[in-house]
Amino acid sequence: MTQQVEIQVFPDKIQDESHIHNLLQARVKTKFPEQFDAVLTRKSIDARGKRPFYVLRYEIYPLHTYHNPPLVSSLYKDTSKCPTVIIVGAGPAGYFAALECLCLGLKPIVLERGKDVRERRRDLRAIQQFGIVNPHSNYCFGEGGAGTYSDGKLYTRSHKRGSIEKVLHTLVEHGADPAILTDAHPHIGSNKLPQIIANIRQTIEKHGGEVHFHSHVTSIVTDKKRVTGVHTAQKFWESSYVVLATGHSARDVYSMLYQEEIDIEAKPFALGLRIEHAQSFIDKVQYHQPNREDNLPASSYSVVAQVKGKGVFSFCMCPGGLVVPAATCPGEIVVNGMSLSRRDSPFANSGFVTSIELDELATHGYTGVFAALKFQQDVEHAMFRAGDGSQRAPAQRVKDFVDGIVSASLNPSSYIPGLFSAPLHQLLPGFVYQRLRQGIVEIDKKMKGFMTNEANIIGVESRTSAPVRIPRDTKTFMHPDLYGLFPSGEGAGFAGGIVSAAMDGQRVAQAIYAQVAQTAT
Repeated sequence: MTQQVEIQVFPDKIQDESHIHNLLQARVKTKFPEQFDAVLTRKSIDARGKRPFYVLRYEIYPLHTYHNPPLVSSLYKDTSKCPTVIIVGAGPAGYFAALECLCLGLKPIVLERGKDVRERRRDLRAIQQFGIVNPHSNYCFGEGGAGTYSDGKLYTRSHKRGSIEKVLHTLVEHGADPAILTDAHPHIGSNKLPQIIANIRQTIEKHGGEVHFHSHVTSIVTDKKRVTGVHTAQKFWESSYVVLATGHSARDVYSMLYQEEIDIEAKPFALGLRIEHAQSFIDKVQYHQPNREDNLPASSYSVVAQVKGKGVFSFCMCPGGLVVPAATCPGEIVVNGMSLSRRDSPFANSGFVTSIELDELATHGYTGVFAALKFQQDVEHAMFRAGDGSQRAPAQRVKDFVDGIVSASLNPSSYIPGLFSAPLHQLLPGFVYQRLRQGIVEIDKKMKGFMTNEANIIGVESRTSAPVRIPRDTKTFMHPDLYGLFPSGEGAGFAGGIVSAAMDGQRVAQAIYAQVAQTAT
């Protein structure tokens, strides 16, 4: 018989194994009077009191009775001679769909428009230092997708969409820190993810799958409402099953589907700015200490307010992080956040966004399937036109933004291309500005000091989710009008983050297997 127990440990004792064992022994001595096996299942921080402490949850087993779960990799098969599945996109949805294909006896062929993670770094440097945007290789496009250089946050609320544990164990087997299995808010770090992603690619290829870079899909080939394959600039790839896992910024894919009369839909999304405080300020507020105690991580926050019935909220918060340029085409300014594994930057940044609904877009002249996408583009272009043609981003001090004042100067920032003072209160559409402004005022009432001129707010945070949805049947996961087309992940509007996209890719692969099995019978 096992027993689940929780203990509380102060930061100065969190690495003291003897102390932790004694606490456990005091809790379990009635059922386990002698030795036992203790398996940590969750690690979180409770910072509600005067001094933060760790909450550790353990499963307690009789000595020598606990056995590690079998490796996910033990399920992979040689798929070199199996039915093929074309997977468009090498982000989390695409790669985890490919790995699930290995489990099911399907051969994945992954087509990625961008470069592998190593080559991709050169294009990121070109954006950061020279303002050059490669439309096929950037912070959104390339092996690993947008999540590779966006901190690698692994927490999700999508517990009903699949096996979170399988996703996390897969990442650990490919090189991630095992701590992600127990941390309440696990993350990998943008410096660690590239090697993990490269290891996943090697697993796919080792088991008979294929991964092809510089392979931009330009059309989907059909015959009598059935998929027969896809075209890239180089060749025709034949398959009866195509997974579209192209991410939330592949606007050309939406245009391709529209031109080929494959149904797509406008979708609400969120848009705003990225706010950057000193990490020391966030630590002070969250931990109730003048200085962060040793053995405590850089603290994070999650805030939300309601303004006239619309949500204003933080998004993709990066403690100890960096603000990065996330444009996917020349002529636009887009920002995002990332953190390295140690989260040791002196800055904390977060998206600060508001929900953009289709009905309010219509009142501002944006209608049709591309209503949200066109609105998104217009804001990004306005931010670019306010600058000097580089990737320098428009910014204000936060209190100046609320007061509608152009800042005379700006605070230091982690954003490498640089900032310039600009009237974000005028560059944003009026209804967006008013909601963000009031949202800051409301949140400052709960998190005193959030509205400060010691922080910058930077434009524009617009790639929160896809502004278009590619519909699919809830049972078959196929597009309702086209047999064999399986929309998946963030780009299709069915996920929001690495883990939910990975689980969606797994479920799509399972749906394909069901179709293959049905056809075989």
